[in-house]
Amino acid sequence: MYDLWRSGFVRRSLTSLVAGGLDAREVTWLPDQGLFAYLADPFGIDRGGVLTVFAEHFDYRSRRGEIRYFQYDATNALVGEGIALAEPHHLSYPSLIEDGGELYMLPEAYKSGGLTLYRCVRFPDQWEPAKRILDVPAIDATVVRHDGKWWMFHALPGPADRAMRELHVAFSDALNGPWTQHPANPVRSGFPASRPGGTAFEANGALHLPLQDCAGTYGAAINLLRIDTLTTDAFEASVVRRFEAGELLTGYADGFHTLSGCCDTTFIDVKRIQRSAAEGWVRTQYKVRRLLGLNGPHARRRPPSETTSKTPPVLAGQGI
Repeated sequence: MYDLWRSGFVRRSLTSLVAGGLDAREVTWLPDQGLFAYLADPFGIDRGGVLTVFAEHFDYRSRRGEIRYFQYDATNALVGEGIALAEPHHLSYPSLIEDGGELYMLPEAYKSGGLTLYRCVRFPDQWEPAKRILDVPAIDATVVRHDGKWWMFHALPGPADRAMRELHVAFSDALNGPWTQHPANPVRSGFPASRPGGTAFEANGALHLPLQDCAGTYGAAINLLRIDTLTTDAFEASVVRRFEAGELLTGYADGFHTLSGCCDTTFIDVKRIQRSAAEGWVRTQYKVRRLLGLNGPHARRRPPSETTSKTPPVLAGQGI
């Protein structure tokens, strides 16, 4: 058994969706990646009337995630796609941050041993390391500006599925640090609501944070946390709402682990636990590719003349 995710978006804000719920008819789904690959952890941004969705692309035959982008016009038609960021190590959770007129991406890269902030050089397909802002392998780091400070919510790897059962907080006066770990860490413990799962946002005068429910299975649902107290020495919060995959997409009712948003668009993903007789063959392919050195970040990258975009990437080449 293995997990397959589908990512999609809804043309409504996070606050509207939280207040009014989610209808399956509203969702535009990103392209299906087949039986042995998926798109998860969607985040996005609207520029010049074009919606660009960034997501983790993972293929079980290489077992290394990279960040891909998908661009949609005002009618929700797919007009461009390609690779945004690939590294020798696994990448996922491409959260986006705007600061000082620049666009940044803060992807999870725990296998690198730290957390690196990337600056957009050319939208949407060129990003450069701006700074390694943490020397600990923060997982699903979610950053927000609140009450005059930058706050980071994240998990940490460790034994007994630590990444799924502890929520940690750090704070800083500047996005590029230095970052200070909260003295109450971990501020929450337990599998139902500890691992970050999307954009932190304000609603009804309070900061809210989507958290994954990993009690029964990884990413079973999103529990929305309302943060009542957030200072450099105190933290108090409570779960106020739950989101499940339900019948959003036929066959994908086994998980829901991202709830992110930007302006008037919300991004989600849903999971199917897949069973296939070909799993053994896929594992063999991975081992063969590893022996031949075909699992690196450039193994599947095409030169510009062989772009995967249906048309030249919308807005590509325009500086941020």
